[in-house]
Amino acid sequence: MTKFGKLLCSGLLAAAIASPAFFAPEATAETRVTYKSAKSTSSYYQMAVQVAEAVKKATGGAMVLTVEESQGSVQNVKEAARRPGNYVFTTPPALVKLAMGNKKMFEGDADYSGIRALFPIPSLTMHFVVRADSGVATFADLDGKSFIIGKGSFGAREAAKNFELFGLDGKIKLVDAELNAAVPALKNRQVDGFATAGSFPAPNVIEAAAGTEVRVLSMTDEQVKATKRTKLVIPAGTYPGVDYDVTTTSLPVVAYSTTNMSDDDAYALTKAYWEAKADMGKSAKWWNGVKPEMLANVIGKLHPGAARYYAEAGIAVPDALK
Repeated sequence: MTKFGKLLCSGLLAAAIASPAFFAPEATAETRVTYKSAKSTSSYYQMAVQVAEAVKKATGGAMVLTVEESQGSVQNVKEAARRPGNYVFTTPPALVKLAMGNKKMFEGDADYSGIRALFPIPSLTMHFVVRADSGVATFADLDGKSFIIGKGSFGAREAAKNFELFGLDGKIKLVDAELNAAVPALKNRQVDGFATAGSFPAPNVIEAAAGTEVRVLSMTDEQVKATKRTKLVIPAGTYPGVDYDVTTTSLPVVAYSTTNMSDDDAYALTKAYWEAKADMGKSAKWWNGVKPEMLANVIGKLHPGAARYYAEAGIAVPDALK
């Protein structure tokens, strides 16, 4: 290279280094978020994947969510005390309350004070499904009937608790079977009904109603009050042949993060979620049941970034969350 060429190259390099663009981050830089959900076989894992896809699309790829499988909400909350950066997790708000008080399974030295709420996702909703020809129209009619509630799940525990509260303890023939056997057993007339918990519309209830006339039992206001759970109404027409509103109970589920997430990232994620929710509802109807009013079910404080979005969008936020 000639002397002139060396001087030219040196000049160009010096000019490039002096330019602010030399030190600027790439325009394609991504904000990465870890999204801790549930077991990979659950509907909540499917929801997490849907949220990840929707947020990436809504932000033009500027925010990317990596979905992590979880063994349950307790694990999700416990990791909030030690996970750095943009960690988002889903859990019933009641567990956050226990964690912040270091009670029960959260007893110890871990500090959960940094947990902050972002947005609600579909609730765990109780369904009590019976064959239409079983003669069962109310919970009282379950006396002497055969029923599957599954084993070890929230739905199984909740169903057993409800039966006891409604005066049916020991009066129902609980079949020793996993919940995945419930639909074929119902269709083959081996049982009168089954209980399941999941976001609505629940896939197994839709499957049960396909080709078989079913009823979904509705609770009275007194029964709802006795459960000490959140009242939820499944609209008429949600399931084939169920042309009436079903009053039941639910366990709210919320997406939380921590104060390790920046306000700007929390704002961007919350905004992308709500703006994408309508499109998500077109392919998965359980998103249509999520409303801003469900913020009333949140326990704890909102992340400042999420609060900024709600204020900007004109969405009322309970004073307790501020």
